[in-house]
Amino acid sequence: MRRSGGDEVAQMLLAEELPLSQAESQLLELAREFSRREVGPNAARWERERAYPRETIRAAAGLGLTRIQIPAALGGLDLRFRAKVRVVEEIARDDFAFAFALVNTHNAAARLARDGNDSQRARYLDGLVRGELIGAVSLTEPSAGSDFPAIRARAERVAGGWLLNGEKAWLTNGAAVDVVVVYAQTDAAAGARGIAAFVVDAKRKGFERGAAYGLAGAHAIGAAGFKLDKYFAADDDVFYAPGAAFKNALASITGARVYVAAMCCGMVEEALGLALARARSRSTFGRPLIERQGLRWMLADVATDFEAARLLAYRATRLLEAGQDAVLAAAHAKKFATRMAERRLPECMQVFGAEGLMEAHPIGRHLAAARAAHYADGTTEMQNERIAAYLERGIPGGLSDA
Repeated sequence: MRRSGGDEVAQMLLAEELPLSQAESQLLELAREFSRREVGPNAARWERERAYPRETIRAAAGLGLTRIQIPAALGGLDLRFRAKVRVVEEIARDDFAFAFALVNTHNAAARLARDGNDSQRARYLDGLVRGELIGAVSLTEPSAGSDFPAIRARAERVAGGWLLNGEKAWLTNGAAVDVVVVYAQTDAAAGARGIAAFVVDAKRKGFERGAAYGLAGAHAIGAAGFKLDKYFAADDDVFYAPGAAFKNALASITGARVYVAAMCCGMVEEALGLALARARSRSTFGRPLIERQGLRWMLADVATDFEAARLLAYRATRLLEAGQDAVLAAAHAKKFATRMAERRLPECMQVFGAEGLMEAHPIGRHLAAARAAHYADGTTEMQNERIAAYLERGIPGGLSDA
């Protein structure tokens, strides 16, 4: 199915822009064309067949979409965080799940480029940026999600390296992952300070992949778990030493909350465009639907919330790029955008009547993805905790000029 109205909305609803450089604009246009050609026409099939879109991720990598934040000296595009935000926002208009799977491989490559050692980069970086390897970062466990310091995976010091044991859950790309940055506890008494991170090769002995989760929507995320059973990580597999890992994990989560918010905006932008096109083309009792006041006002409310959500996401993007504290801004953005998407997507679907439930229309799939977005990189309740902590410190709403 191809779009019939989403592109028009992109011109109509001019939320505050994140100005792009020429190189960033060119990449965004490549991503837009690729998504329309490869992602949109296949997204429903991936969901129906419970398929992971590995070959399409490789094709996206061929366009540079896994090189966005990688330094030019290492074969990357060396673009800003905003370029990644805009790219995944655009691709999410066709399929949130694919965009999320792609950005997680990109993030694994970007982390390796920025923080990995020469040995790690030599083994994995080229494969990740080419899309020949699928990457991921693993924090969550069956009994430790938002409570990250409570992880139970253990790293025991042995001659020449570490033995890793434990179980991880809800790994994006887990169904096909090749390279994982795994967080594990080296000293339970030290709490968060004892957590370290390791580069783990899914092909090595001791890595046991679980089956893909049977998700109710967003299957292309490839969510799965895995176990580590006496997995040996050599000293040059250490990615973040104890004391540094926890801080780096929190920083990455803040960025993820921002682009998840933008991806929710992408889904709503597309749904609103489709709803408007439908409302103009269909008549009831001799009048186009778009002339019905109740429907017009409903879509006007969708447009207002979309504008507000994207402003929050873009503001958090600017704070991150400026090196300022973006924790609160990211919490506001993700909380509002996920709630906005879950509330407003059904209103766009309503314009289609029962036909909106059909696979040919993407809005039902977007609605399932909006629910998934509530859990990704910290639940809505965790965003409230972050916001409340700033309020407790005497920062009303936490809002200050960027």
